[in-house]
Amino acid sequence: MADAHVLVTTSWLGPDDEVHQLLVDAGLSVSYRPLPEQPADDRAVREALASCDAVIAGTDRFDAPALAGAPRLRVIARTGAGYDNIDVDAATARGVAVCPTPGVNGRSVAEHTLGLLLSVARALPQNVAAVRAGRWEQHSGRELGGAVLGVVGLGAIGRRVATTARALGMVVVAHDPLADREFADAHGIRLLPLERLLAAADFVTLHLALSPATRHLLDATALARMKPDAWLVNTARGGIVDEDALADALAAGALAGAALDTVETEPLPAGHRLRGFDNVLVTAHIGAATREARARSGLAAARSVVAVLSGGVPEHVVNPGFAARATAPRRGGAA
Repeated sequence: MADAHVLVTTSWLGPDDEVHQLLVDAGLSVSYRPLPEQPADDRAVREALASCDAVIAGTDRFDAPALAGAPRLRVIARTGAGYDNIDVDAATARGVAVCPTPGVNGRSVAEHTLGLLLSVARALPQNVAAVRAGRWEQHSGRELGGAVLGVVGLGAIGRRVATTARALGMVVVAHDPLADREFADAHGIRLLPLERLLAAADFVTLHLALSPATRHLLDATALARMKPDAWLVNTARGGIVDEDALADALAAGALAGAALDTVETEPLPAGHRLRGFDNVLVTAHIGAATREARARSGLAAARSVVAVLSGGVPEHVVNPGFAARATAPRRGGAA
């Protein structure tokens, strides 16, 4: 790892934290620079990428042009579970490991999901806004106990949300083709096809990865299946929801409202239609923004970098066949 350099673009990491110390202790040099939306179009960033062997990244985009400008790059370690912002095929073709940090922010995202559920159920934004404006109004809400929660995606975060919701007295139904049926049965969670879940739920919460199969999964047809007094909550990825269709449904009064921590374009554009609804609560992708989750994800990303640059296999790598290639005997060299 001699002379190896790590570029850190995650905004909340810095030279005075444990992540920096772990990298320096491994003999790596480290620099910090946030990336613009199109890193390949920024000269300073191109220069930074051209001289780095590893990147610890937030939600930065790494497409084929950006990767082509980083000839030394061997690993992109994400401080988060998602990696839809990275062209994995292009990275694999260039021998660049893509290493997310799944599981480290599960509790934080699940807790934020429950916070959004409670906020919309009790009309907290409307009540707070009224008092701040000098009025004294009581916007009525509803209890979560007894309400039906539809969990779309029963992975680690979805399971946390489901079990917590059950503890609050909610009836939980879930949709996930790969669901652990034993877990669902043990926790009183009924597995349903997506169409039936949408029709049955008072609240629908999304906890699945963004992929070609899930992009706009909640489109106009799916949204039309929801109850007119149901709420949609999304703390997964913005692209799972067709936002134009959602805005149309809200404008028509076909939904009670939505609580979104992720949107397709972040930051949410100033003139976006979803900004015009009083029954839409948007937070700035803060589901994983806790001290604890950030500490875990930063250290996990740093460990992935050290593993790859030292010739090992990181705990989490998404490139097909990376582990086999990394551990295969190298050909050639001195006899």
